[in-house]
Amino acid sequence: MGEPEQVSEQVSKQMSLFAAAEVPGSYVVKQPQPLKMGTIVLQEWKQRIYEYQTQIRANPAQPATDLFGQPVELSIADRLDPFTMRQQNIEFWRWKNGDQGTAALYFVIDYEIPILLYVGETIKSGQRWKGEHGCKWYLDHYCSANSSHRIKTAIGIAFWSQAPTATRPRQQIESDLIYKWRSPFNKENWTFWGTPFVPPK
Repeated sequence: MGEPEQVSEQVSKQMSLFAAAEVPGSYVVKQPQPLKMGTIVLQEWKQRIYEYQTQIRANPAQPATDLFGQPVELSIADRLDPFTMRQQNIEFWRWKNGDQGTAALYFVIDYEIPILLYVGETIKSGQRWKGEHGCKWYLDHYCSANSSHRIKTAIGIAFWSQAPTATRPRQQIESDLIYKWRSPFNKENWTFWGTPFVPPK
């Protein structure tokens, strides 16, 4: 790893790239070479995320009762387990034949470990992953870093198609899931895991 000043500069650079990638109509992002990470650094980064998410799965939220002793239904975010959903190839959209899909929440997972890398939402599940996408850029660097150390990955995507069609309720569930699982590719969680897949100067 570099000196603190270099790391800070690299993090700032990556955040600016992600910000540009997420602005509607400006998805074109250059594909720089990823930061060279040591095998131990990469494996430790993945292990920390795996251990955190494993604890979440091992200790699911329990039903509660209100002041009158009536059961309180668990939230959707508390009920969903992305790892139990049907796995699809990350290139699924290439075979959709124009099907726009439905409102959904989606989960990008490295099933080799496994760890949940990204949580997203869409009004058109068959369309959202086409073209440029900030998560795809990050994923390219993640896969490249693992491949350079001959570490296996098994990247897939899973959809929950019962998501609300209304945007705000769907985004609220997305936000709850991002907070719960601390998926490292979502910018809301960069303070927890850092942003190790940064291009060099």
